[in-house]
Amino acid sequence: MLQCIFLLSDSGEVMLEKQFSGHRVDRSICAWFWEHAISQGDSSKLQPVIASPTHYLFQILREGITFLACTQVEMPPLMAVEFLCRVADVLSDYLGGLNEDLIKDNFIIVYELLDEMIDNGFPLTTEPNILREMIAPPNIVSKVLSVVTGNSSNVSDTLPSATASCVPWRTTDPKYANNEVYVDLVEEMDAIINRDGVLVKCEIYGEVQVNSHLSGLPDLTLSFKNPSILGDVRFHPCVRFRPWESHQILSFVPPDGQFKLMSYRVRKLKSTPLYVKPQLTSDAGTCRITLLVGIRNDPGKTIDSITVQFQLPPCILSADLSSNYGTVNILSNKMCCWSIGRIPKDKTPSMSGTLVLESGLERLQVFPTFQVGFRIMAVALSGLQIDKLDLKTIPARFYKGFRALTSAGEFEIRS
Repeated sequence: MLQCIFLLSDSGEVMLEKQFSGHRVDRSICAWFWEHAISQGDSSKLQPVIASPTHYLFQILREGITFLACTQVEMPPLMAVEFLCRVADVLSDYLGGLNEDLIKDNFIIVYELLDEMIDNGFPLTTEPNILREMIAPPNIVSKVLSVVTGNSSNVSDTLPSATASCVPWRTTDPKYANNEVYVDLVEEMDAIINRDGVLVKCEIYGEVQVNSHLSGLPDLTLSFKNPSILGDVRFHPCVRFRPWESHQILSFVPPDGQFKLMSYRVRKLKSTPLYVKPQLTSDAGTCRITLLVGIRNDPGKTIDSITVQFQLPPCILSADLSSNYGTVNILSNKMCCWSIGRIPKDKTPSMSGTLVLESGLERLQVFPTFQVGFRIMAVALSGLQIDKLDLKTIPARFYKGFRALTSAGEFEIRS
């Protein structure tokens, strides 16, 4: 049972506090958590479950906002973390994003959503489609009406009919003139390449995202050509587990609208689409840096939005960097960003320059780690392929579309 939820800004300020039980959790727990996070260094790699002297803490980080939940009793940690992820997804969906200003401008709706999503510390209604029927999303008209009438509540007077249904994630009997389903494979590649150019780790985290607009109560089946490559699968509650367990087929009654059907991992991939070759040589108080970027394995589609970022070590006083393609920017926090875009056919993009070390240092002692970004449309680098999507119930005729997108996740080149 969760006792409270806090939303913290990137500076540790408590933006929002919601208590779920009679035993109030003091805000001092947030100060303890923030000191613990600072002591760990990189807050993005903080453990999701932390034991404080008085409470068990569960936390996730989204767009610079920390969602922190507290309890003093034993409970399944994955349930708490999953609930925080649901809260973050719902708020992002309602507010059109996640940042400090959006939450402060719409704090009434945030409180109303939390009231419906959790009851006495236990998760209750977490489906966005049902929540939209209960609480109207913010818009200009509703804000003007609240000012004129003095009624700031967005909660509907009637419960959605689906709350008493056997499929509570779906609105009751929707009607569409055009029945259509779109399935997207959205993947992120995580890779680590060491200073010798050896691929240490390469894996894909992927999601099957569905946008469904079907009349009535449709029953869908989705199958893959190579489901054996999938690991660490997680399903939406609408998925029946037994067909997947026996035949690796997804059988489900979809929610109305857009939702995440499943997530998965594909491990131990053998190659990456790009190569990045850094070379650093230092002597006499300066460091010469050269960086080459090119295509290692052509995926058959254009690789765009290519970027390379790295943090200059604290011992660097100044840097003079230039490239033969794209733009190089050095930010005030000593973060160097090289934006390439697409790799041209007539040249290999390269960046070079000189780093000046602080006085007393002859050679560079701390070498930077390079973060690579890219995007490939219409390709799933995991190799996962959709076989077919069938509809068991009426309407028998419907339009279906499939897309794929792969982008870089934590793609690191160590020097």
